[in-house]
Amino acid sequence: MPKLKTHSGAKKRFNLTKSGKVKRAHAFKSHLLNGHGKDTKRKRGLRAGAYADKTNESAIKRMIPYK
Repeated sequence: MPKLKTHSGAKKRFNLTKSGKVKRAHAFKSHLLNGHGKDTKRKRGLRAGAYADKTNESAIKRMIPYK
């Protein structure tokens, strides 16, 4: 069986935990962070990591086979 290519976008966005869950970051945290509708509480919540939904987990794992 040939080696598989890792999806380069997925490898930058997702990590696998030891238990096999897929870790991800929150969206909407790249710009407009001061006074444009995002208060401090919301930005602080976006800082925390999250887990990908189980319905997307298998697709993500196929994209990052060697992680």
